[in-house]
Amino acid sequence: MTAIYHAGELAVQEQAGVRVMAARVGRGIRPTIPPAAQQFLLDQPMIIVATADARGRVWASVLSGAPGFVRAEDERTLRIDAQSPPGDPLDENLKVNDQVGVLVIEPATRQRMRLNGKAVKRADGTISVRAEQVYSNCPKYIQARVWHRSADTGEEHAEQSVRRAASLDDEQRQWIARADTFFIASRHPDVGADASHRGGNPGFVHVEDGNHLAWGDYSGNQMFQTLGNISTNPRAGLLFIDFERGSTLQLTGAARVVWSAGRAVEFNGAERVVEFEVEEAVERANATDLRWQFMDYSPFNPA
Repeated sequence: MTAIYHAGELAVQEQAGVRVMAARVGRGIRPTIPPAAQQFLLDQPMIIVATADARGRVWASVLSGAPGFVRAEDERTLRIDAQSPPGDPLDENLKVNDQVGVLVIEPATRQRMRLNGKAVKRADGTISVRAEQVYSNCPKYIQARVWHRSADTGEEHAEQSVRRAASLDDEQRQWIARADTFFIASRHPDVGADASHRGGNPGFVHVEDGNHLAWGDYSGNQMFQTLGNISTNPRAGLLFIDFERGSTLQLTGAARVVWSAGRAVEFNGAERVVEFEVEEAVERANATDLRWQFMDYSPFNPA
């Protein structure tokens, strides 16, 4: 691998014909958290974290807290002061694999940054991440939303609950079919984990049956961290958030990239397609007390 990209990322960049552009964009990847990013972190109430369990399955988890719960202790160290929802695999995963990918996203301004590195759970319950790769992403395909706490509007406290299954039920399929956003976790076994965002107009994710999903891959930053990881290791995790109710749907399974032009035409605006097979689905009611008000769709979404 190079200092910036591993072999899987380079192979996908080559197949997509963007090696030169990716090399240029990759100059923005650094091992330190710049001052502007440190300030950005302090304003955020939510982050997405990618981890892998003892079986090598990859998961995407959401952590939330009062702004400031995630912050830079120094230019190489991220501190996360939050507890994962009951039954979420994140804490157990950190005991067996220290590779993490962190996505920090602000839907209201369509800003996002990624930080990949190695994590440890401290005795005080906080998570410390030693940064290895830090970079910002473009605002494409992010739907604008503003947040508030459920208590701010007098919403009564609701109990958290967890449902697990080996396939999606009808309500979960409808949830995914209506979604305009999800988060994806991927992992290169030697290089590390990564958390990323995918967005589009409702219906951009196709639910083919209880165990199979597919979505079109649009033009992005040309670095292909997610697809590069998948080309090396198909295990991936998806996270769907019910932004209005605070529930989550975590999926773990296997993904593959389909380069067929005939398959891509089934997805408006797609340059290629990612297919995903569900191994386990975990639905959590009231996983977070954040509630998000929809503002508008990204102007980059294919119509």
